[in-house]
Amino acid sequence: MIQMEALGRQILVEFYECDESSINDVMYVEQALIQATKDSNATIISHNFHKFSPYGVSGVVVIAESHVAIHTWPEYRYAAVDIFTCGDTIDPWMIQEKLKEMFGSVNVSSMEMKRGMFKVPKGEKLLFKPSSETQKME
Repeated sequence: MIQMEALGRQILVEFYECDESSINDVMYVEQALIQATKDSNATIISHNFHKFSPYGVSGVVVIAESHVAIHTWPEYRYAAVDIFTCGDTIDPWMIQEKLKEMFGSVNVSSMEMKRGMFKVPKGEKLLFKPSSETQKME
């Protein structure tokens, strides 16, 4: 028998009614994403953030399990966040909740998508990283 398994989960989050000054401060946004990512036990690889003039911040935290990305519109008190995780060791919803708190968001809308859907024999798991045997063969 065959079952469908996903490589990852992607949470698309919209934060409304955020604290305008927080989401326009590149250092604050960077630290918020790094802290929320660390709190989820993700493995941070790198990060890069940019402040736009006169408003807005964009950035990404690259994690071994995928990424957390953001773009803010402080003039609308809005932030869009993309949380993509592979495997089942990280709870992407925890990252959402931490960011909601850190941005002072009053209203949140989110949607989860399964990414990389594959058929696998029932009882088997989809590998998120190559096994040590696969790496030895290469």
